[in-house]
Amino acid sequence: MIKITFPDNKVREYESGVCGFDIAKSISNGLAQEILSVTVNNELWDISRSINSDSTVKFHKWDAPEGKHAFWHSSAHILAEAIEYFYPGTKFGIGPVIDNGFYYDVDLPEGITLTDGDFQKLEQKIIELSQQKNPIIREDISKAEAISLFTKKNDNLKLELISELEDGTITLYKQGKFTDLCRGPHLPNTGYIKSVKILTLAGAYWRGNEKNKQLTRIYGITFPKQKLLEEYLVFIEEAKKRDHRRIGKDLELFMFSAKVGAGLPIWLPKGAALRERLEQFLKKVQKKYGYLPVITPHIGQKELYVTSGHYAKYGQDSFQPIHTPDENEEFLLKPMNCPHHCEIYKFKPRSYRDLPLRLAEFGTVYRYEQSGELHGLTRVRSFTQDDAHIFCRPDQLKEEFLKVIDIVLYIFKTLDFKDFISQISLRDPNNKEKYIGSDENWKKAEDAIVEAAAEKNLKTVVEIGEAAFYGPKLDFIVKDALGRKWQLGTIQVDYNLPERFELEYMGNDNVKHRPVMIHRAPFGSMERFVAVLIEHTAGKFPLWLTSEQVVILPISEKFNEYAKKVESLLNNYDIRTLIDDRNEKIGKKIRDNELKRIPYLLIVGEKEEQTETIAVRKQGDGDKGSMKVAEFAELLQSEIKETLKEIN
Repeated sequence: MIKITFPDNKVREYESGVCGFDIAKSISNGLAQEILSVTVNNELWDISRSINSDSTVKFHKWDAPEGKHAFWHSSAHILAEAIEYFYPGTKFGIGPVIDNGFYYDVDLPEGITLTDGDFQKLEQKIIELSQQKNPIIREDISKAEAISLFTKKNDNLKLELISELEDGTITLYKQGKFTDLCRGPHLPNTGYIKSVKILTLAGAYWRGNEKNKQLTRIYGITFPKQKLLEEYLVFIEEAKKRDHRRIGKDLELFMFSAKVGAGLPIWLPKGAALRERLEQFLKKVQKKYGYLPVITPHIGQKELYVTSGHYAKYGQDSFQPIHTPDENEEFLLKPMNCPHHCEIYKFKPRSYRDLPLRLAEFGTVYRYEQSGELHGLTRVRSFTQDDAHIFCRPDQLKEEFLKVIDIVLYIFKTLDFKDFISQISLRDPNNKEKYIGSDENWKKAEDAIVEAAAEKNLKTVVEIGEAAFYGPKLDFIVKDALGRKWQLGTIQVDYNLPERFELEYMGNDNVKHRPVMIHRAPFGSMERFVAVLIEHTAGKFPLWLTSEQVVILPISEKFNEYAKKVESLLNNYDIRTLIDDRNEKIGKKIRDNELKRIPYLLIVGEKEEQTETIAVRKQGDGDKGSMKVAEFAELLQSEIKETLKEIN
């Protein structure tokens, strides 16, 4: 007999070899029918896998990420089985789960190209295979057996993966006529899948390396009910409407140019003005908290990033060194601002009285992302971080960390990001070679983050192995209006860069000490933040932030002069205003300007001119009646003031 401990700490005894499904069934048949995966001793398992020793278990249904993981992982295998049915000889790369569904990278036989026209037959085959309710069977296999199997299949992609695996750790999963190299977990059988949608095709270099062959990446999603698929398709259509790339083009905020280079965004006048308002907003907050602005170059000597550790970590995958006429000189495009700020700290001797020192910069950095991974403003090669580095004494660390959390929470409140969690990202204790620094410093840094998050009552999740290479971090994961998750602000504790740069301060004991460093970027990057903000608001920005706050619509050309008078009055209140004096009917003007997402439309005609008023229409809220210009201006100023209430 073995003891099984449940999340509520209750313990039951079962015979050795019992599986998650049977344990659930012993509780209720309903539970057994709903669970899709089970966590056994902190590892995600198939519910059909035998448990042979005392263990803790936690069940996962469809509404849990762990449940969806098993569901979509199995779906990727069924997609692969369908592809193999139609295109024998296909070689299979990887087929992972993603946030919404899954994909599979495949190397199709010579002369075969998939198109959108193939989606329906693949979907039909997947449903056919699902209805067969074929068992999905896990099998441990030796490395020699795995090599033999995939050699017979002539699948060089799988053979490359197998070559990197240790003997004794390799498993296969089989269903129907398909066998795949996989760690799992999976569903007990294919019958759980009731609806499917092949979403799109893309090209993807094998293992993300542009030097490798380009494969076909097939994206799909499945559900346990047809209704869930229908709801998802509605969601997809709404997401398309909110796509920041489309809205950014429509509103003339930013652009990309093939001649300038892929992944290098260009901010157009309206976008540059919007970005400037965001920067000024944060600068005002930072000033209150004692941050000092600095500006550093876009390049630095290679040795700077060797010292910081960034070159060893990112050098091979980043922009390559810049060579000058002096053969002894090598420069890099700046991948991070922190090494430059460390050098600013070293500019002169520091005393304990000088700390904390808070240096802030909207610094542009450069990372060479693979071309296939570039996506609008969310994945670029050049981006500007709202970066700051706080150098403090160890006894000041917690207080400074709490103050940064306050700034992040104020930003989220002001910009209406109400739904978020905080992810505490820690070092993987079983893979310490990925990180720099001593165990002692890592423990102090991790403890400080955990304590600060608890003190602010943040809703947190802990992710082992997600820390930066130099220290643990607190990331803020925001849900937008469609429920999608985005990683925005980040705060990181770092004992290591002060060591590498030999940073010091003279303590009150007249002995030199190392400062602690906090890295923080509440927005994350200006590019990504603006992209998320566009999709969250569908381009309907807060009144204080939007490029044009008001548009004046004369009913006819006769009232253009009165429109100019209204514009002049509003300009006195610093209200951003334009006039639509096109010779068009008022209905068309209203429709066109609502599409431009301008918050307020002011209609002026004979009545308004005679009474020196304006007819006010608010975006998404309809007519608000007539009022005097001064009254309207005060209304707008009050709305902005309410949104930008000073931070507590």
